[in-house]
Amino acid sequence: MTATLPRPTVPEARPASPRAVLTVILTSYLLIILDVSIVITALPEIQADLGFADAQLSWVQNAYALAFGGFLLLGARAGDLLGRRRMFITGFSVFVAASALGTAALSPEMLLGARLLQGLGAAIATPATLALLIVTFEEGPARTRAVSWYAAAASGGGSLGLVVGGMLTTWVSWRLGMAINVPLGLAMLWFAPRVLQETPRRAGHFDIAGAVLSTTGMTSLVYAFVSAAQRGFGDPVTLVAAVLAVTLLVSFVRVERRAEQPITPLHLFKSRRRSGALLGRMFVVSGMMSVFFFMSQFMQEVHGYSALEAGLAFLPMTLVLFATTQILPRLLARVEETTVLVVGLAIAASSLLAIADVGPATAYFPGIGLPLVTLGLGMGLAFAPLTSVAMIGVPTAEAGAASGLVNAAHQLGGSLGLAGMVSVYAAAVGPGAAGHAAGTDAVLHVAAGLLAIGLVIIATVVVPDARRERAAQRSVEAAFAE
Repeated sequence: MTATLPRPTVPEARPASPRAVLTVILTSYLLIILDVSIVITALPEIQADLGFADAQLSWVQNAYALAFGGFLLLGARAGDLLGRRRMFITGFSVFVAASALGTAALSPEMLLGARLLQGLGAAIATPATLALLIVTFEEGPARTRAVSWYAAAASGGGSLGLVVGGMLTTWVSWRLGMAINVPLGLAMLWFAPRVLQETPRRAGHFDIAGAVLSTTGMTSLVYAFVSAAQRGFGDPVTLVAAVLAVTLLVSFVRVERRAEQPITPLHLFKSRRRSGALLGRMFVVSGMMSVFFFMSQFMQEVHGYSALEAGLAFLPMTLVLFATTQILPRLLARVEETTVLVVGLAIAASSLLAIADVGPATAYFPGIGLPLVTLGLGMGLAFAPLTSVAMIGVPTAEAGAASGLVNAAHQLGGSLGLAGMVSVYAAAVGPGAAGHAAGTDAVLHVAAGLLAIGLVIIATVVVPDARRERAAQRSVEAAFAE
């Protein structure tokens, strides 16, 4: 299908300051990431207000993740062909409209429909955000600072969503967690055509077969894990979804090998560094999302925290994470980014082990609060290099596709990890506060293991490849010097 759309009637952006571009991109992206977790602390209130059945409640979270993860690669390809600013505005408009719909939800079905639409809009807009950032800032200190802020939004948005969701739910209503997207989103939609430069449209065709297979395949994969968390891995629905996901994704790879203009250029995976960074990211995010979800529930169920108190418990971690973003560019100017990445992941994994034996008698400080602070430090150090490594050397024309892969790894990692951890928790949980603590302990130990796997992948795949490239570059420079 040839990519032909009418030219937009929005005003053309004049050259804007990098700060204005970064503000629009980061604010929009942060709103999208906040909505992954902003409902977690509000789930009991949502259930009481709209009458959700217990089996339905997890879909308030899963519906967003399902659509977000499923349509990311399609959104990325659309941005590369049709113009990234155009697709950002289109997707973010859907996201804002769906947020308004969710704010006014009167039934479980209406809220779940709004969450699905939010995820669809996020999937269209998100690849364009990182791609626009990469093409706006040239490689060097400016891009390092921009990517550091972007990575902070990706990693800190989850914990910040818990804080904001807890505050709004306690002080006003869970509905305000979605309502805040509307005025802020409309402001970003007004600024976007005036600040962001449009990228050229490319003559080309949509890979319809690849789009259908990638979307249905990733959606089936997420659904299989969601079903496993609710019904078990041996349930027929779970097995059918898993087999369907594998079949569709294998077919997707075969189609992409033959496609003239694939929705996801497979040669992007030829870089060991990029492939390692994407796989490592999935394991790391799987562990981190589990911490947010289950520690929030632990604090409310075992320690009796309110939604506000549970959200505020993550505030020190969030502040440290964003503060680390401020010093990271100066650190990366002196230390190799792969070294910073490895150290950050090691700190994060150690922090999870330190918090993994929580129980009813564990005081917030130092037993919980201190490991959360060091976890924020580790994540603050790790996520910017993890993002940058996956985007190094990507041609401008394929920045959207590479951005889609980064965000797909992030969202699928979170979705699959959280769904799998529900099964881990269910297998270990027992009656009473001690039983909830036992389930949380099991989840945190597995989460620490996931971060450790991510660390091993980075250390054995990404770091050696980066060293080889630096050695080759030094050889070329030495040859020219002679």
